[in-house]
Amino acid sequence: MKVILTQDVKSQGKKNDIIDVSDGYARNFLFPKKLAIPADANAVNTIARREAEKQRKIEEEKASARKLAQDLDSWQIKIPRSSNDGKLYGAVTSQDIADALQEQHGIEVDKRKIVVKEPIKSYGNYNVDIKLYGEISGVIHVLVCEK
Repeated sequence: MKVILTQDVKSQGKKNDIIDVSDGYARNFLFPKKLAIPADANAVNTIARREAEKQRKIEEEKASARKLAQDLDSWQIKIPRSSNDGKLYGAVTSQDIADALQEQHGIEVDKRKIVVKEPIKSYGNYNVDIKLYGEISGVIHVLVCEK
């Protein structure tokens, strides 16, 4: 009997997999515990539609991330800091960059996705990588200036 798993089942398969099991196993174990449903044409079409919708959503997110990566390259954010003889009192962190992006451009980026290669401890221009989606990343120009 062919069934579609509604949850991961150990040694059988993952959620939404179509597997072939014995009739007794399906009737006595999988169906009563709501681990599977019969694989009729309607259920198979529903699963296919869900997968297509999931793929479409992933493609939209990738396209949005690519556009944002292009936009980031043309933007510059300014971070004002106090210093003593040209050395900042504290390093500019990824949280500071995320806050500046939110404040100046309205873009919310998780601080863990901002990659600062070396600590920013002095005034100047810096290029900082931002991981947007999977392998897609962008570069933002950061200007650390005097307060």
